[in-house]
Formats: sequence, structure tokens, C-alpha cells
Amino acid sequence: MNVEDVLEADWESVGQLRDPVLVIALRGYFDIAGAATGALEWCLENRAVTVVASIDPDPFFDFTTQRPEVYLDEDNERKIIWPENEIVIARFPDGSRDLVVLSGVEPHINWDVFSECIVQCVKRLNCNIVVTVGANDELIPHTRTPNVFGSTSNIALARRLKLSLPKYQGPTGLLGVLHERFERQQIPSVSLRVGVPRYLLNAQHPKSSAALLRHLELVLGVPTRHAELYEEIRRWSELHDAAVEGDEQVADYVEMLERDYDSKTQVEVPTAEDLGKEFEQFLREQPDDDTKK
Repeated sequence: MNVEDVLEADWESVGQLRDPVLVIALRGYFDIAGAATGALEWCLENRAVTVVASIDPDPFFDFTTQRPEVYLDEDNERKIIWPENEIVIARFPDGSRDLVVLSGVEPHINWDVFSECIVQCVKRLNCNIVVTVGANDELIPHTRTPNVFGSTSNIALARRLKLSLPKYQGPTGLLGVLHERFERQQIPSVSLRVGVPRYLLNAQHPKSSAALLRHLELVLGVPTRHAELYEEIRRWSELHDAAVEGDEQVADYVEMLERDYDSKTQVEVPTAEDLGKEFEQFLREQPDDDTKK
């Protein structure tokens, strides 16, 4: 099996893209509470997007684990929804660039071929950089805004954006495999990760999604509509507060997390215009399309 067997694409129909960046989130190991994929889906909701490529799910999933779903359509006919990994184009005339987005599902097997599909998309669409977004369980309280941390193996990019170099060793997900593949292919990539309160893993946490979207907006210079998540944040915060108030032990635990959170110096991805300015400068210094080819 190779990329041509599983990747269906129509590159010629895309047309000219403005300084495209590929943004990836995958439901699975690095997407606690769906905060990362939820963030990208919110950003693209009600926005016209073009599907430029799709990856056939059949060779990549154990369907006894990631089961397809059945539903009845408008004509009362039964349809099957398979795990979907589509690469879409989102154009932002009011932003700094266009985005290439994969908000999908982490495959179970054949990661090598799946990764090559993503690399092929980067090259064919002339993306200068890849940004992956993920969500990890953290010892943080739901009453505070979660921090977003960034890392990159690209030393020049790490210095420019004041990001950390990855030091983790151990089991990883597909995003970890992708970053290693990007490094080998000399494709600059950045990982952005947000924390989700460990005691809320079975609940939604839109506050984490909004934190990711704020940082993406600053880094990429595109509108992400993160402020429109306010009502969802308020609703879920009330539910989280009610759950905590009903358990004295959990309430004490949250108070401890609040004290710990407030006492630490927040180490975040640099914010506001400094981050966006340095990112833009880095992209301007990259080779043009002809040089990369």
C-alpha cells in the first residue's frame, strides 16, 4: 500500500493560496475532551471550505474500536458515516493567510503511510509550516484560563518564537510521529497544546478550546471566533461549578489547584503582537515555492 492507493486529491482545483499554513487536530491520544478538534471545527463552522483531499479510512482503522455510525437521511434511507480525514481549504480574505485544515480522527494502524499522505498535502499545497493543536489532561482548576504551551524541533523557529524544544520521551500519538516526519523532511512545524482539568475528562471544556483559538488567531493572523464561545464557556462553567460544589472532597482539591496555579509563574506561548510579528518574519525568510521544489 502506498499514498496513491489511499489519498484522493484534486490539487489542480485549489487555485492560488495566500501563504498557506496546515493546521492539524486529531481525535485520539492528544485530544482530551475533544478540545483541539472542537476548536478547529468551531473556527470553520459556517465558513465556506473546499475539500481538496481525503484519506480512505479502510486501511487505517480497526472498526471494532472506532465503529462507523448508521443514520437515516431525509429520504429515510440508511447511511453509514465512516471515520473521516478530509483536508479542507479555508480562505480568509480578512486575515493574513489561507488555512489548510485537517480536523479528523487518529488512525489505529499504518501510521507510516498516513503520515506520508499528510506530507504529500504539505508539499502539493506549498504550506510553509505546519501547526498541530492538541489537548492534554493537566493538574489545573476549571476556574482558571488554561495555559497554551508551544514547542518545535526547529531551532530557528524556537528561538524566534521563544518556544521550547521537545524533550518528551515515551509513548506518543500520531502527532508525535508527524512532527518527527516533518523534521526529517525539513518542514517547519509547531505543536500547540492546551490543558484540560484532569477531573473533568468526561465533560466538555470549551474554555480550553477558546484558549487554543486565541493563540491560533495571534500566531496565524486569521479570525477564529473564539469570543463567540462565551456562552458555551459560561454554560459549562456553571455545570462544572455545580458538580464540584456537590462534593466537598473535590471542592477542596479544586481550591488546592487554584492556589498552586496562582502561585506559579505562567509559562505560555508569547502573546499578542510580538508572537504574530515574529511568526510573519519567519515565514518571509522561508524559501519561495520554486526553491522548495
